[in-house]
Amino acid sequence: MRKLIVTALTVLLAVISSARAQPKEILLGALLPLTGPAAPIGIEEQQGVQFAIDQVNAKGGIGGVPVKILFDDSQGKPDQAVLAFNRMIDLNNVPALLTAFSSISLAIAPLATRREVLVVNPAAQTDKLENASPFLVNTIPLVRQEASVLAKYAVEHVGKKAAIIYENAAAGIDGSTDFRKYFQEAGGEIIAEEPVEFGQTNYRSTLLKIADVNPDFVYIAITQSHEAMADQVGQMPNFPKGIGNTFSRPFFGHASTEGWYQTAIQSGYPDDDTVAAFKKQFNVEDMGFFAREYFNSTNIILKAAEKVISGGGELTGPSLRDALLAIRTFESPIANVTFESNTASRPVEILQYKGKERVIVETARAAN
Repeated sequence: MRKLIVTALTVLLAVISSARAQPKEILLGALLPLTGPAAPIGIEEQQGVQFAIDQVNAKGGIGGVPVKILFDDSQGKPDQAVLAFNRMIDLNNVPALLTAFSSISLAIAPLATRREVLVVNPAAQTDKLENASPFLVNTIPLVRQEASVLAKYAVEHVGKKAAIIYENAAAGIDGSTDFRKYFQEAGGEIIAEEPVEFGQTNYRSTLLKIADVNPDFVYIAITQSHEAMADQVGQMPNFPKGIGNTFSRPFFGHASTEGWYQTAIQSGYPDDDTVAAFKKQFNVEDMGFFAREYFNSTNIILKAAEKVISGGGELTGPSLRDALLAIRTFESPIANVTFESNTASRPVEILQYKGKERVIVETARAAN
């Protein structure tokens, strides 16, 4: 009789343990700029996240558990992001969420530490994100890692006298500071620097000042209004060649930016069937960079969740963070992402704009 009781208790404890380890659903969050000037990027990011969730649910979820994603609009504003973060945790207790933009990520980082929520950043690059929170993980190299690669190439292949235009916000300031440091270390000289404001659309006076000092090229670190700047550059004959980082991608395709350079985090495409499914689901012509990165980063979170659940653990911010760092390397057609710290190490490409193509001229590893 005693053995039967012991056996029954053992079975009961196993059932209870299994029930704890198998939630009814896996709930994640995403704070993205879905309205305001940054909405086109935010909507592309949202599509990447939603597509990852839809794809995994179509295959039965994670270990048979369906995944649900909650979106909230940061409007691209830190104060709104803080409100949205607290709302998402207070009302829904999500253990992990995705974020966008440096200022947003920095604003919610202290909250992530206090509430022990895993925050995954697939796109923001300010250097300050490196130590912002033990619960913040960056799946993309930071500004300084791109700047070090680009500065060396610029001295060797573009010119030794540079001017800088930078956005007066976290990513732009870091871009300016980092590029200046690595460019000077490589033997280059900065002969002018001009700040612009986030979301600014009239750059004519700034561009005239830069053109007047006649640099070999201008390093441009902005995250918004690239099309406006490119159009205004086109109105100035013989404006110096521009170079920039990942966020310079929107400069591509304008006649005025022919021959310009940019670094880009190496980011491939999924298989053809997956890309075709994405295009059909969202009625778009391409699975763009932000869609791919948020798709890939969502899958990284889901792999961490799978590890936690298969190990009988509870889905929490700490358990997801520990699982992610324990897995360490996540391989996919989009990117091989390796975490030696809270920031991923990935290859960086240097591209030049040539007609309808961005041609790879060099590839280097962006180490931490």
